[in-house]
Amino acid sequence: MELRDRKMLQRLMIVQDISNRGLAKAAGWKSHSYMNRLVNGEVKTLEPEPALRIAKFLGVGVEDLFLTHVSDFAEQDVERKKTA
Repeated sequence: MELRDRKMLQRLMIVQDISNRGLAKAAGWKSHSYMNRLVNGEVKTLEPEPALRIAKFLGVGVEDLFLTHVSDFAEQDVERKKTA
């Protein structure tokens, strides 16, 4: 999944007084370093499970924070079925 808007994530964290460390823990990560990189815009993607946990912890819909990407293999399979 891809983070839609890191500024929105930062605002939610500020309003709810949640630290990078606290949100990383809610995501199920042992370290907060990836959360730091996500919030700072150094990375934009993460696995679906932590994304769902983050959205739930912040009390927003997962689609409000993250874009869902279909894998290239799944897209190719859909195209193959259309042409068959």
